[in-house]
Amino acid sequence: MTDPSPHAAPHPTLLTIDTHVDIPWPDRDDFGTGAPSRRVDLPRMRAGGLGAACLVAYVGQDARDDAGHAAASTRALEMLAVIARTGENPGVRVCDTAAAVRAAHAAGDIAIIPAVENGYAMGEDLSLIARFRALGARYMTLTHNGHNQLADSARPMHHLNDSESLHGGLSALGRDAVAEMNRLGMLVDVSHTARSTMMQAVKLSRAPVFASHSCVRALCDHPRNLDDGQLDALKACGGVIHITAMDAFLRPRDVRDMRPVTVADFVDHIDYAVNRIGIEHVGISSDFDGGGGIRGWADASQSGNLTMELRGRGYDNSQIAALWGENFLRILRQAEDVARTMA
Repeated sequence: MTDPSPHAAPHPTLLTIDTHVDIPWPDRDDFGTGAPSRRVDLPRMRAGGLGAACLVAYVGQDARDDAGHAAASTRALEMLAVIARTGENPGVRVCDTAAAVRAAHAAGDIAIIPAVENGYAMGEDLSLIARFRALGARYMTLTHNGHNQLADSARPMHHLNDSESLHGGLSALGRDAVAEMNRLGMLVDVSHTARSTMMQAVKLSRAPVFASHSCVRALCDHPRNLDDGQLDALKACGGVIHITAMDAFLRPRDVRDMRPVTVADFVDHIDYAVNRIGIEHVGISSDFDGGGGIRGWADASQSGNLTMELRGRGYDNSQIAALWGENFLRILRQAEDVARTMA
């Protein structure tokens, strides 16, 4: 593990939230003790001064049939149970409200916020969204790679016989799922979705939508990244794009081959998004243990390097706080407000 001393120092009092971290599967319940294979665990979070993380129950796309849906929902529920057990570690709280995250931080505890990646996990059963929420999930990514019954993905999977578009964006079931997430206070995550899906979700959702782990397409032309029109739509709905530490999303491959992708490349995407839509609509995520990791931010223990790069670019404390967590807590709270009004 990286020596913690140079990395934690730049942000000891900030509430720093990484909004997208996968958990290993099958998980060995070694979050509290750490393991060489992990990029995020309790020791690394403490070493890097990372105060909170959204741990996601990730379900890869498979066949859109009853057997595939049953396996996916079982996996998601079991993974949410694993995430819940992280709260058994001293100094860790599993939090499902913005207020609970703030209370954990004030007490010096690390906050874990559960989430679900890929609406495939609910198959065609809307009631599963309420089960996910009951287990603490605060957002669900509508798709992963490959279309599901809810929506079109940014990356059709040809081995699953995906056409370029299955629904033309959201399906009727997908629209119902967005409404159900609004009712339950779950954020609608549009990372991985097709542009059509994302733009329709923005118009339909009563709460701000967000992209939990995406980058800027103007700087790196990758189908997983958001173009200027999508960024503008996020701003219009009050949402947030969380720039993520995936090298393929940060710099085109022909340029990447010349030098490693670094935190400077990461902050280039932050700079672009801030200049385009305002700092209140930009955040930070790693996609650690799901493929993320760049030079200078290879695991959670190095989180301070990102703060140092932001300071070097001229961002002040309030701006860095907004990027690292305040913007995400704002939309969490707004989703909670929407749920109360719908109730």
